[in-house]
Amino acid sequence: MPRRARLSGGKNTHGAHPMAMPLAVLVSGGGSNLQSILDKIDAGCIDAEVRVVVSNKADAYGLERAKKRGIPPWCRPHTEFASRLAFDQEMVRVIGEHGITAGTGAVVLAGFMRMLTPEFLRAFPAAVVNIHPALLPSFPGTHGAADAAKYGVRLAGCSVHFVDEIMDHGPVIIQAAVPALPGEGGDALAARILKLEHSIYPQAVAWLAAGRLAIEGRHVRIAGAAPASCGDAALPYLASPGLEQEFLPVP
Repeated sequence: MPRRARLSGGKNTHGAHPMAMPLAVLVSGGGSNLQSILDKIDAGCIDAEVRVVVSNKADAYGLERAKKRGIPPWCRPHTEFASRLAFDQEMVRVIGEHGITAGTGAVVLAGFMRMLTPEFLRAFPAAVVNIHPALLPSFPGTHGAADAAKYGVRLAGCSVHFVDEIMDHGPVIIQAAVPALPGEGGDALAARILKLEHSIYPQAVAWLAAGRLAIEGRHVRIAGAAPASCGDAALPYLASPGLEQEFLPVP
């Protein structure tokens, strides 16, 4: 039987719709994907609200993005904890304090550079999502775009997936591909991939918040989604499933 990734909303604390899905966003860096999700929430494209932004890095700019929006930030260096499990247990506690528990919200990883323990994932079953700058299962790990450029691929891209106990392994929700140009370095390729990340991640979160995702083994079914969407000469890409109009990338 498919697992329906539908989570109910909670009480409203930041002006969103009363039934908006509460989200915790985990960051370790700049948080540009966090910003892309916040922008689409503001535009009314995602029926969700970010309740807390969590980080293990005090200098993560994603925390500043949260403060500017009046969203509670929480940061503790993981090195202060006796074990990976102890740090994850504290994150579960903090996230739960903001109304995000099993069945009542989701956890969004936006450049969070740590593997989550099985105990963390069990606290939020079928409700933790991540974005990776490569077309999984190719090039998992921390240097997806650079590894793709070094290998000499002709197509590169990004993947949004549910998180399981293996790095960059869980069921894929949506992927987008861009041409990889001969001789192009990893930084240039990563920048073009990032533009697509800022489209497909908000789209995936919107589907999740709307209860349109169902996990069937390794597959994710998305109710009402088009098979694919394509760019043009100004911004060549292929996304599957297809992006809805309000999530299309802008050249």
